[in-house]
Amino acid sequence: MPEIQFDGLVGPTHNYAGLSRGNPASTLHEGRVSNPRAAAHQGLEKMGFVRSLGVVQAVLPPHDRPSLPALRRLGFHGSDEEILAAAAKVDGGRLLRACSSASAMWTANAGTVAPSRDTADGRLHLTPANLTEMFHRGLEAPTTTRVLRAIFASGDHFVVHDALPGGAQFADEGAANHLRLETRRGAAHVFAWGRRAWGRGVGPRVHPARQTHEASQSLARLNRLDARSCLFPQQHPDGIDGGAFHTDVLAVGNGPFLLVHELAFADDGALADLRRLLGEELFVERITSAELPVARAVSAYPFNSQVLTLPDGSMTIVAPEDARADAAARAMLERVASGAGPVRSVHFVDVRESMQNGGGPACLRLRVSATDAEAAALSCRVVLDDALAGALTAWVDRSYRDRLVPADLADPALAREGMRALDELTQLLGLGAVYDFQRAAVDRLRPRP
Repeated sequence: MPEIQFDGLVGPTHNYAGLSRGNPASTLHEGRVSNPRAAAHQGLEKMGFVRSLGVVQAVLPPHDRPSLPALRRLGFHGSDEEILAAAAKVDGGRLLRACSSASAMWTANAGTVAPSRDTADGRLHLTPANLTEMFHRGLEAPTTTRVLRAIFASGDHFVVHDALPGGAQFADEGAANHLRLETRRGAAHVFAWGRRAWGRGVGPRVHPARQTHEASQSLARLNRLDARSCLFPQQHPDGIDGGAFHTDVLAVGNGPFLLVHELAFADDGALADLRRLLGEELFVERITSAELPVARAVSAYPFNSQVLTLPDGSMTIVAPEDARADAAARAMLERVASGAGPVRSVHFVDVRESMQNGGGPACLRLRVSATDAEAAALSCRVVLDDALAGALTAWVDRSYRDRLVPADLADPALAREGMRALDELTQLLGLGAVYDFQRAAVDRLRPRP
């Protein structure tokens, strides 16, 4: 059965606005010059490398930004140019920066996936994340839902749910807080959470806990998973306060293998529960703070790597270059690859533009474990091959700027460039009208009664 890596294409408004509280890299690089073209190329090069390993690779499109519909809903009126100019004057431009975020590139937050072999109805389920903990990310769910429904259109094979109802009580961060592990005994779904909806228990003291226990339980129900295969461990409050805002900053798993920092979960009982579910075949590499302090784990992101099963059945780790540059992180990964577990190699990729906003290789992809029939039933032209890779590279070259600072987001020309580029991209990928500006144009052309 193929596992398809769906990577998000970096958007034309990729910038360093410092929007993500609790994410040290986002805060550290606020206001710096970004390079959207280089960021998009780095993402495409990573996709190409993963594909060269024999893994199925696909793409998800960026979202349309700035979100002019969001600004109109917030009370701005007039032409697009007038709205952008007015929004740029509010709160030092922070509102406009929030409505211009390219954060949909981190598709680990796009949603939660349940393979058909795990679900009660035998279909592959996807639930878009509502991302309500952060305003700039909470704008994403409607477009993500339309994109996923365009790609996973076959009702015989797929179910794409609506996102969970919004609000702080059911804040959902998608696959970044979900792990699926599997042995010959079966599968286990680990739905980690940072806080309870109504404030019970001990949580982080410094940074926000984004995922709620109640949201995690709802996802398990909605995706039709057997309750006996689901675990709900709490994220360690000290891990969150150390900058591990998502589980995938301190834990990554693949099949029977789990690489986890001791500050990923609040209770080591979660690992004992996993072993009871999956048996002795489960191989856990538990990393202590003595080997890798949480601050270095957060800055170098070795856990935010992709662990991939290769065609020969062995596993490899695809880690960020930052993990190679940090001696402790590199030593840890090399030790894991030379040990008794299933991982046999480590590769390092340059995704520096993403890393400076707090997203590593694992942030950039959504894993979809599919049957051969399900893979064949995908709609749209999203699975990467030589022709599509070349077309996307050329599209980035002619569509993206090579320099962007937050003040540039008020430039109406940037918004128009983005619309033209994304309209071309939807034709290239065969997605149809998934963006708000496209849907508005279609509505204007419809005959009125």
